[in-house]
Amino acid sequence: MMENKVFLSFTFYSTILILKMYVVAIITGQVRLRKKAFANPEDALRNGGLQFFREDPDVERCRRAHRNDMENIFPFLFLGAIYSLLDPSPTVARIHFLIFCVGRIIHTVAYLLQLRAPTRSVAYSVAQLPCFSMALQILLATTPYW
Repeated sequence: MMENKVFLSFTFYSTILILKMYVVAIITGQVRLRKKAFANPEDALRNGGLQFFREDPDVERCRRAHRNDMENIFPFLFLGAIYSLLDPSPTVARIHFLIFCVGRIIHTVAYLLQLRAPTRSVAYSVAQLPCFSMALQILLATTPYW
């Protein structure tokens, strides 16, 4: 399997995306600490008292960015893995993976830095294109076996 250039490219971009998700999780925790807004009473008690058991708009923004990653990166992981098995052109596959990865990174930056609209939605839409392409190619390749 490690001779499959497409799968190796997919692995590279997938790993970048997973690391990006970890970074967003760390940022969320840091914003929680800075804003003293804890989701659990025991965390609030440890960090100053129950008055800090509360929501904060900045923490919620980080959480939404992370949730959006899970809603989009997890399907990409499935689609990209299956797509890699279809023996696509390595160059075309790499372009698919690169577009998705860059789109998701821009989406996260736009979300966390509150960049002006439509930056985030354009990044989201552009990142969806390779996923739809991969899904369509998977369906076309597997339709004879239905």
